[in-house]
Amino acid sequence: MLADVTTPLKRIAVFYDGTFFQKLSQYYRYVHQRQKFIDLGGLHEYIRHRVAALETNNNVSLCQIVDAHFFRGRFSLNAAKQANSLETDRLIDQLLMYAGVVAHYYPMNEQATPPEEKGIDVWLALEAYDLAVHKRFDVLVLLAGDQDYVPLVRKVNGLGTRVLILGVDLDYKDQHGKDRWQKTNGRLVDEASYTVMITEEVDSKTAKGDRIIDGIFR
Repeated sequence: MLADVTTPLKRIAVFYDGTFFQKLSQYYRYVHQRQKFIDLGGLHEYIRHRVAALETNNNVSLCQIVDAHFFRGRFSLNAAKQANSLETDRLIDQLLMYAGVVAHYYPMNEQATPPEEKGIDVWLALEAYDLAVHKRFDVLVLLAGDQDYVPLVRKVNGLGTRVLILGVDLDYKDQHGKDRWQKTNGRLVDEASYTVMITEEVDSKTAKGDRIIDGIFR
């Protein structure tokens, strides 16, 4: 049953697995017919509307994002120079800054072949739980796919904070013709209070011409 519109403000916190987000954004830019990257400001507006539909009988004014955090591995300066990624890193920082998203970076394991991202899921989970305890969000939104986040969802549920998963379900060929897939783990979906399959909503016929859906992309 929907909450009454007279309920207090619904405070929303959004947590991004940065690599998961980047892959999704690149899919929409280079593979999907929209041919555009995801705009964080537009995505946040979309989240507010989805939470409003779930919690406040579509009263969007009662749903405000009060925290947003982005977690990702990052190469050292020398490695970034060699990979010619300094400009990309700066652009990501700029986009996060203007969207009011706090960036959290963790060193890449550059000794591995190929280099790998380690520890991001643990750091995200610890930070999200700590903030949920101290700030008592009403809804925690998670854009991630790994089942390693299941314990986080369970712990946050125990605080009385609802968890909304932004779900992804994609099988596709990338711009180089390679088979790719990106999916949100089913166990993560099962543990969440709410799940919104954003990839389905973007592609649904009812979403065509919808300004909130269109606003997700830049």
